Amino acid sequence: MIQAPKGTRDVYGDEMHIWHRIESTVRKIAGAYNFSEIRTPVIESTDLFLRGVGDTTDIVQKEMYTFNDKGGRSLTLRPELTAGVARAYIERGLHNQPQPTKLWYIGQNFRYENPQAGRYRQHYQFGVEIFGSASYTVEAEIISFGWMLLHELGITDVPLHLNSIGCPDCRKVYHQRLRSYIEERMDSLCGLCHTRAEKNPLRILDCKNPNCKEMLANAPSVLDSLDNECRNHFEN
Repeated sequence: MIQAPKGTRDVYGDEMHIWHRIESTVRKIAGAYNFSEIRTPVIESTDLFLRGVGDTTDIVQKEMYTFNDKGGRSLTLRPELTAGVARAYIERGLHNQPQPTKLWYIGQNFRYENPQAGRYRQHYQFGVEIFGSASYTVEAEIISFGWMLLHELGITDVPLHLNSIGCPDCRKVYHQRLRSYIEERMDSLCGLCHTRAEKNPLRILDCKNPNCKEMLANAPSVLDSLDNECRNHFEN
């Protein structure tokens, strides 16, 4: 008997009613916040994820389903939706419309990782994006959206943590501080983080290796590298 591929699943029966409830709640909250739905292709140019997600991330280095089509073009089953939505915003001229542009999406993603409880190689993701505004009110709106959605679904015992990585100039300062801290402790890093330390030390903060996590316990705080403008933005 042919079976479903490893890391995928069939959704049917009583579980389908749960999916319908979640999806209908998403649509209701999105409408209340005046977000428009967008649907992007399941396959995209591989370059989109190399540029948008970053070539030092686990997603790009280890988890993408990438193949060459019959025309020799490198395509990838999308591992996440933000990059495709950003591509559509530019390609379809949405930036020429009155701003900000508020979009929401829900769809399938594909990541080659070890299947475990609650995680699948084919999985579904919901999200929102707001383009065309740098105001702190936009970020507050997205946080409020997510908070209301969770409460509408009956998920109320959730802590909210706020952080900031600032603007590109702030990140350069923090990169240097973090890199200096890490270079003194390179022996504690896993093999993958040795590569990250040179290309993008921020990615080390995502590492699940116990030794790397312990090494980062006293690492510099990104908030200490914010300039006055970014600090005011974060405080607002």
